[in-house]
Amino acid sequence: MFVPSYVKAEGNMQRESTRGFARKLRKESTSAEIRLWGYLRKRSLSGFRFVRQATIGPFIVDFLCRERRLVIEVDGVTHGDAADVRYDELRTAFLTSRGYAVYRVGNIDVYENISGVLDGILWALQERPAVFQSLTAERTPSPLRGPPPAKRGGG
Repeated sequence: MFVPSYVKAEGNMQRESTRGFARKLRKESTSAEIRLWGYLRKRSLSGFRFVRQATIGPFIVDFLCRERRLVIEVDGVTHGDAADVRYDELRTAFLTSRGYAVYRVGNIDVYENISGVLDGILWALQERPAVFQSLTAERTPSPLRGPPPAKRGGG
């Protein structure tokens, strides 16, 4: 399929602008995100690695555990009106179609019930299969691979 170069360039510009916006969001995180990040960073939650403000397709998610394909979203008061709820539904549909699960927590819960939030996240992580499990599982030898070739004598 032919794709004009300006379309390719525009897609690349979109990807670059999304990454740049993600960097900006990391610098301007909400206080609830900063508080939760303090509990998730450096594999602090049962050894699971999280990144913050990660890009997935055209979207930026608050926190992501790639190993379990789990997205954590911290929702504040801006997620209350009908248009925002609809946008969140479409975004969640996109993420789940790509194999991600979305776990939403409210700002108020992060402030007033952080242990409950962390327990919920840990439960969600344990419910998800490890994406990279095959890399750590015991490997079986390939039936196509035989013994190494014999060295030839040079005389």
